[in-house]
Amino acid sequence: MNKFVYVLLGFCMVFAAPSDDLSAAAAPITAPKLEFEKYQLPNGLEVILVEDHRLPLVAVNLWYHVGPANERPGRTGFAHLFEHMMFQGSKNVPDDAFIAMLEGAGASDLNGTTGFDRTNYFETLPSNQLELALWLESDRMGFLLEKLDQEKLSNQRDVVRNERRQSRENAPYGLVEEALNHQVYPKGHPYHASVIGSHADIEAVRLSDVREFFKQYYGPNNASIAIVGDIDKSKVRALVQKYFGPLQAGPQVPRIDVKTPPITAEKRLTVTDKVELPRVYMAWLTAPIYKPGDAEADLTAEILGGSKASRLYEKLVYEQQIAQDVSVYQQSLMLGSMFNIEATAKPGVTPEALEKAINIELAAFRDKGPTQAEVDRARNTIVAQVVRGLETLGGFGGVADRLNQYNHFLGDPGYLARDLERYQDATPAALRKFAAGDLTDNKRVVVYGVPGEKTVVDVPRTVNEPAATPPATTAADWRAQPPGAAAASTLALPQPQRFMLPNGLAVYLLEQHKLPVVAANLIVLGGSDQNPAAKPGLAGFTADMLDEGTTKLSTLQIAQQLAQLGAQLGTSANNDYASVAVRTIKSTVDDTFALLADVALRPAFDARELERVRNSRLTQYLQQRDNPGVISGRVLTKALYGPRHPYGFPELGTPEALEAISRDDLAGFWKSSFAPGNAALIVSGDLSVAELRTLAEKHFAAWQGKATKVALPAPPASAERRLLVVDRGAAPQTALRIGAVGVSRSSADYVPIEVMNTTLGGLFSSRINMNLREKNGYTYGASSAFAFRRGPGPFQVGTNVRTDVTAPAVKEIFNELERMRAGPVSVEELATAKDSFSRSLPGQFETSAASAATIGELFVYDLPLDYYAQLPARIQSVNAGDVARVAQQYLQPEKMVVVAAGDAGKILPGLEKLKLGKVEAVTLD
Repeated sequence: MNKFVYVLLGFCMVFAAPSDDLSAAAAPITAPKLEFEKYQLPNGLEVILVEDHRLPLVAVNLWYHVGPANERPGRTGFAHLFEHMMFQGSKNVPDDAFIAMLEGAGASDLNGTTGFDRTNYFETLPSNQLELALWLESDRMGFLLEKLDQEKLSNQRDVVRNERRQSRENAPYGLVEEALNHQVYPKGHPYHASVIGSHADIEAVRLSDVREFFKQYYGPNNASIAIVGDIDKSKVRALVQKYFGPLQAGPQVPRIDVKTPPITAEKRLTVTDKVELPRVYMAWLTAPIYKPGDAEADLTAEILGGSKASRLYEKLVYEQQIAQDVSVYQQSLMLGSMFNIEATAKPGVTPEALEKAINIELAAFRDKGPTQAEVDRARNTIVAQVVRGLETLGGFGGVADRLNQYNHFLGDPGYLARDLERYQDATPAALRKFAAGDLTDNKRVVVYGVPGEKTVVDVPRTVNEPAATPPATTAADWRAQPPGAAAASTLALPQPQRFMLPNGLAVYLLEQHKLPVVAANLIVLGGSDQNPAAKPGLAGFTADMLDEGTTKLSTLQIAQQLAQLGAQLGTSANNDYASVAVRTIKSTVDDTFALLADVALRPAFDARELERVRNSRLTQYLQQRDNPGVISGRVLTKALYGPRHPYGFPELGTPEALEAISRDDLAGFWKSSFAPGNAALIVSGDLSVAELRTLAEKHFAAWQGKATKVALPAPPASAERRLLVVDRGAAPQTALRIGAVGVSRSSADYVPIEVMNTTLGGLFSSRINMNLREKNGYTYGASSAFAFRRGPGPFQVGTNVRTDVTAPAVKEIFNELERMRAGPVSVEELATAKDSFSRSLPGQFETSAASAATIGELFVYDLPLDYYAQLPARIQSVNAGDVARVAQQYLQPEKMVVVAAGDAGKILPGLEKLKLGKVEAVTLD
């Protein structure tokens, strides 16, 4: 066994303090050390271990070195389809049990993803359940084929094709983006198609192809596993040897021999889509991931369009107001990266005009390059994002994922310090050279996505082939049963500390000192539930205006200072509260809090900025017509709450209200809501109580004012069942929403309702999802949820289904609702629901941002400081009788509203035959 021990050394990056001179002297920060161990089993599996005992959690992150880059022509989407097949059961893991077991064990982060260059599988779960994760992952690595049959393949083909419909064909601009890929990478290139592939290629996959693919690419010699968290490395090494050591290495993986041809002349294409606004896409081929030029592309993307501090935002969105949004990013890939610019035109603006404005900014960048201040801001932003990502054990950008990424592309998990040095070493001259050499007109693809007919290329489903006998495999007898849980680490969910300022501001702190990261949310109980009936959207409009200029700083100055600090600031309002949230590094926390206070307490509500934001919100409202899920959800809430209740309106409000809201309305709403006695400062991260008290007193002690609260009206009483159909023309899917008015967060039945809904539709393994997705192949996913608010929020079942199965899907949803009411849950279902709920709670404290959001609920819903400490016991006390009682009381199918947004001509006949109630054709308005 080859064994190496590495240390990710601390590094220093420069973060300049904000001031009127944004190029002020800088103060260095030191990033944390991450000690890890890497070794290799004799069968080729690479193992990476990190001990981190801050929470009783462990992340298991397994990368297979296979993706579309390994696919052959005619098999696009194969790697992604196979990712789905890996969850279908293996020799010792029953069908559909993989996810269910992990959910029951309390997994808080669980998925599999496919990128162009790799496939990964990950789960974050209580550390005493690590052996279960290793048993599951090793069983499908070594013994998948015995359970892999035609029925499963046919089902997952349906699921993946539904995923394609949902993410590409029924999503705005989805097919436009796919067309861009087709132009950047030529036909036959592994990146030509989207990762999900085409309908024809997905449907053409045969069982023999799947088995061959597994044997070639899913052996231990083509994989690496990172295990990070509350572990004892010596014990984990023994477990890894037990579960993965006996697995046989697969054949040698064929070398990828693909050369990506350069673009030598500009390519142009116009694609019509069912969208309200034109969008301009530009793309260039750039350096492969981690090669010279890749970091320069990242920095250039950040400077051009990464934030409000970027050039294209300033010119197109802010000054000229010809773009609704703009984004620029580098998609770093092994066989040649893609540098992307995307800009959505304002109503009445042509894509040609938008392209011309982009070209002017690109030419200026190629000619003169960026300033040093721009490079500093871009570098600080990128580095801070990486550091904040390290708060997460697994998941995207977390420690396990980042170590595996470095290992996959470079063979060195310890690349972090050198990775960030790439950004530190970049100069304005280097970025100018990159742009002048790579981002030229003759090397790009330009695609216009414009309103028009959507062209969908679909193929019929094929008849199942005769079932072939799965190959027999041999496994040790001890693998036949899942391992039991180890002794649990002490589950002591964090309890925040609280103190009050003399002005009435409540301050909560949850100390987390593993990384120099701080998250703070200033929460004010002035959400959309406080909107006047005639002015829906006022709370959201007010929140939108907070960071659009203060009495001291302009919109762009705020954005530039945030970027200089490597900080993030966001303003928002939901049904219960408004929030100003910041994420920062400890060394810049004082300056970040100064910005937080300035934005929240001294907004200017400048008339020019107001009109710009008004126009942006009106355009957002228009854009929502492109999204079938938003359409169906909006129609449902209006039907449930009527024309006067605040919950019946979207957070954006209505066009009429947006046009009517004045500066006095905004300033008045802010004054009546933003008062210290109506607010709390929620902080989590690398601060002590003494440090936070000093910061809070410095920045918030002078805040004065008294809030005026508006009583929330009662929702209308439920009436008879209704079925509302929104016609979306030739839509490939129907967006279904089925719901009723639920209960408030203060309900004494909150916990048993959550346990009940976890079984009904709250998990992947829940009844509704397993019925619609795994049993019938109607959808990519289906779920249900109670929206717990300060007032009674809605209960809702949501899914997007294939057009031709709309009526059967609705019927199955009502069958599951009735089944939940009619009979007791099984012992296994109850245990899974309770364990998933309670054991996953530590995941809500994994990062400072997640902790701040979690602790914020204590203030919003007036819960005690020890609420989360007591919650696991309350969950475990729920019994089958409690579940039956709340199902009977709170699920009332006979009073539910059904909304179906899709092809009315095709779905209406089937829906009418269900005889669920009055069928009405409605529009979004």
